[in-house]
Amino acid sequence: MGNALQKLGQKLLDEPQPFSCEICMESMLLPNKKFKNQNRCVHPFCIDCIVKYISVKLEDNVVEIPCPYLSCNQFLDPICCRNLVGPELFVKWSDKLCESYVLGLTHCYCPNWNCSALILDECGGGNAKRSQCPNCKRFFCLQCKLSWHAGFKCEEGGELMDINDVAFGVLVERNKWKRCPNCRRFVSKTDGCKIVKCRSVC
Repeated sequence: MGNALQKLGQKLLDEPQPFSCEICMESMLLPNKKFKNQNRCVHPFCIDCIVKYISVKLEDNVVEIPCPYLSCNQFLDPICCRNLVGPELFVKWSDKLCESYVLGLTHCYCPNWNCSALILDECGGGNAKRSQCPNCKRFFCLQCKLSWHAGFKCEEGGELMDINDVAFGVLVERNKWKRCPNCRRFVSKTDGCKIVKCRSVC
């Protein structure tokens, strides 16, 4: 008789109990509507309220989202919430989390308009110039955060308007042409002494 009562008591404890959501204050009879924060905390919230709460926090650029219970100092587990929030919101949350962890590092976004991937300066020190986007494989300048401007300085790179300027810049870089100190035109020494004179007006 005692074992039967103990088993009945255990069965009642194991069965999911109705709960009242601490956000919307609605009484929930369906136990599958209760949110579980992966062994971090066990406060009663309905899944709909938690999804809205996460969405609002992400709009406010909060990436480490605290449990909404007033006296709780735990954070919501993104992996635990993955199936609840849906793929679009989960990817947004994941991207913002990654971004928040790399804000202390030198970083930029790929200047290619149809890529915009986040790129880190893993070398550090800010000395890197020509870099290749790991996503779209195009080259860009890590100093000015613009498309690669071969043969041109960063200040001049922003003025590049068409593909011919870029092609000319590649030619300048390949041939190691230098600029005339007076007129700033590109010159190349073919032979003779070390003094290079520009053939233009200067």
